Formats: sequence, C-alpha cells, structure tokens
Amino acid sequence: MTFSVPILVRGYELDTQGHLNQAVYLQYGEHARWELLRAAGLAQDKLIASGVGPVVLETTIKYLRELRGGDEIEVTVEYTGEKGKTFGFRHEVRKLDGTVSAEISVTAGLLDLTARKLVAAPGERFAALAERPDLLGL
Repeated sequence: MTFSVPILVRGYELDTQGHLNQAVYLQYGEHARWELLRAAGLAQDKLIASGVGPVVLETTIKYLRELRGGDEIEVTVEYTGEKGKTFGFRHEVRKLDGTVSAEISVTAGLLDLTARKLVAAPGERFAALAERPDLLGL
C-alpha cells in the first residue's frame, strides 16, 4: 500500500542554485516514513515505550527533476517488506502534475533499545504493535 504526505517546498530549503537542497530529500523521506508509522498506530513514543525504534541502515536517492521554492509536492512511502532483520521503504517525491523529482530507497532495521541489536522479525513486531498494520501491508 502506498501512503503519501503533501509538502510545500520552502525557501530556506533551497541551495545556492535555487533548487531544493539534496539533504532535504532525506528529511522529506523521514517525515513521510514517520507519518506512515503514525497513521499505522506506531507513533514514536509508542515504539520507544515498547522498547524498540526504527533505524536507517542505508539510503539511496536518485535525483530526476529539480524542485524549486513554492513547488507543491507529495512524498509517497511504501513499506516493501522484510529480509531477515531488515526491512525497506520506497519513496517517490512528485510534483502535483505527476512529475517524479526523486526516488528514494531505504533499508532499515528495528532496534531493541535495551540490547542495542536489531529485532529478528521486525514485521512481526510492527504487526503486533500497530493499530493499522494494513497500512504497512502486514
């Protein structure tokens, strides 16, 4: 299932060429992931109270088209499932006309906050804690 978050590109997020600064794409992806988790009933404080927290292990961004201040965009996020102790998210950063500005792929894990090790079956833990596991495809 694909989830999306609307965002307005703000002037202070631009680089010296007037384009959205490359680091801000990471922030947009992070924001969309947390909004998806929150909508699924996995708010940050709930995860922390249960002794776990998601950690990003790898991010790849493919930049396709520029964004400028004032552009209205949506950032999509899709949970792509798990492989052992890791799981993934896929994002698209799109203008409202459908133009894809960037594609982001994330590999993450669910950290046991006491043991400081990745949880063995993160999808199972998410499904057990979530109010809406269907938003994650679980």
